[in-house]
Formats: sequence, C-alpha cells, structure tokens
Amino acid sequence: MQPKEYGGYLEIDAAHGTEYHKDAVALNCGRNGLAYLIQVNKIQKLYLPYFLCATVEDVCHHLHVPISYYEIDENFRPKFNQKLGAGEWLYFVNFYGQFSNSQLQAYKEQYGNMIVDNIQAFFQKPLPETDTVYTCRKFFGVPDGGYLYTKDTTLPLEQDYSYDRMHFLLGRFEKTGSDFYSEFQENEALFDSLPLKKMSKLTHHLMSSVDYASIKNIRTENFEALHKSLKSYNRLELTVPEGGYMYPLWVEHGAEIRKQLQSQKIYIPTLWPDVFNVCAPESLEYDMAENILPLPIDQRYDKADMQFLAETVIKLIQQYV
Repeated sequence: MQPKEYGGYLEIDAAHGTEYHKDAVALNCGRNGLAYLIQVNKIQKLYLPYFLCATVEDVCHHLHVPISYYEIDENFRPKFNQKLGAGEWLYFVNFYGQFSNSQLQAYKEQYGNMIVDNIQAFFQKPLPETDTVYTCRKFFGVPDGGYLYTKDTTLPLEQDYSYDRMHFLLGRFEKTGSDFYSEFQENEALFDSLPLKKMSKLTHHLMSSVDYASIKNIRTENFEALHKSLKSYNRLELTVPEGGYMYPLWVEHGAEIRKQLQSQKIYIPTLWPDVFNVCAPESLEYDMAENILPLPIDQRYDKADMQFLAETVIKLIQQYV
C-alpha cells in the first residue's frame, strides 16, 4: 500500500453514487471476464458463434483453450444441438439484448455449462447462478472496465490503472471525436494484450458517477423511436430492450448505405469484421456482418436526432427500391 500523502494539489473529488453492477466482480475489461472464467471453471473447450469478433477467440488461444464454432439463425438464435462434454462450455451472445432472461434460462437448462455475453446488454441483470460478462465502454465514456457475475470470486488479482488511457476521452469532451479518433483506436488496441486485473479506481469512480436511470430511459426511447420508423424496412424481428446498445437495421445494400452515411458524418461501425475472414460470402453470418447497420441510440441523442437518422436512412434505402 502506498503511504498516505498530506497537502499538495487536489485530485478528482470522490464519487458518491452506486455502480449498476455493484455486486459483480469488477475487472479492467469485458473480455477478461472470459479469461477469469476459463481459470476458475477450468474450461477445457469452448463453443463460440461464428458471428463474433476475434477478441474472444484471442482470449481462448492465449489461455490454450480449444474452440469450435456454431452457426446462428436469422434471429441470432444458436444452431447448436449437441450435448456438452465434461469441461466443455457454450459461449452465448445476447446480440443487441434481444434475448430476455426467460429465454436465456431456457437455453441454460438446455445446455448446462453456458457463459452469457451481455456485452451488448449492460442494463439486463444476470440470471441467477449463471456466468455473465459485461463491458463498460460500449455504453459509457470510460477508458476500460468490465463486470463479471460468477460463483467463484476468490481469484487473486492486481489492480489496474487507467490514468494514461484518459486523454482521448478528455479531448472529445472539449473538442470532436474525429480529432481524437486515432487515440481512441490506439486505446482499443491495448485490450488485445491487457492482462487480467481488477478495475481501476478511476473507472470505479467514473462508473459511480453515472445517472443510470436516465441513460437507460434515453436509450430505450431512442431504440423505440427508430424501430417505429424503420421496422417495416428491417429484416430483423426485434423486441425493444431496456437501455439498448444500438439499433440493428438489417437491409439490402447495407454496406453501400454505410459508406453513404459516413460521407454525411454519420458513422456506423461494422461490428464483426472478422466474420469476413472465417465465413463464406454466401453465409448468413457474412450477410449480417456486411449489411446490418448498428444505428446509434445512446444518451447523447434525443427523439429529434432519431427522426433525422431514420429519415436519412430511409432516403438511402429507397435509392435501391
């Protein structure tokens, strides 16, 4: 423990709020939740969906855990019917928060050893007795951080530090995201090799300062507004989650529309680009990765922004009709 200092310049004042996932194991990033589980559960093999970013696979390779892949259907449901063997686990992704806890419970009863990836469903509470991972930075302006629910909370960990990952966030607060985008990308690249550690004091502080009720409400209303305008164009059959991540719009010519939106300073990510390297162009996963447009619905925007987004997207869709 560092010796206590007296005097000198002031630091950031302590936060007095409560973290949303205050009962979880707080880690330095979401993907390290899987690294934690591999160790405490002694996982010998993991089944992953093809429709997934390479970071989860990288964690498995780093910890020498064999993996196999399974397909999903057009509603993100796993096409996986085999019985898991000893030491084998299924990695279940709650894409865009589209699976309710009652649905997840049914899958848990079917598969047994199941890890729920709630990376895109921060506000969805975990199932009891179910290993569940969350991330912070996909929902809030923080440099890192993740949460894990698991029965074994005894793994000894060092605490991480986040002070040198804050510059791009502070820069965007006072200027624009494009001015600091390269720094954001550099910070994202750090997670490829970030060792498993406890969440930093700084990230704890930031996550204790969030108005969760307001943000959940804004995200829910924005998702609902986009769905009302765009559901007739959407190939996905969606439910409106509480505090959703993004609005997934699956349309023909989505890749071309994404490029046109970028020219209008509407930046829509391709969330799973690694799919293009592992799946055939005629596969469902390839089509989804290429043509699903994850539209922003977060707390920076209101219903007027959603109306503008919807109108802009509809005009582009109608070019191809």
